[in-house]
Amino acid sequence: MKNLRLKAARAARDLSQQQLADLVGVSRQTISAIEKGDYNPSIKLCIAICKALDRTLDQLFWED
Repeated sequence: MKNLRLKAARAARDLSQQQLADLVGVSRQTISAIEKGDYNPSIKLCIAICKALDRTLDQLFWED
């Protein structure tokens, strides 16, 4: 399942995939894969992404 909330939150901060990847210490391809739903990140990575985007785990990763 695509993570459009992550993509929207990243865009709202005016960050490219590469910039977000640099902030959390992963490759751009990892961020792309998470957004496309092809990769299930660790909780540690989820928390780092949330901190970088000033969002909660629920806001970015909880499925409705």
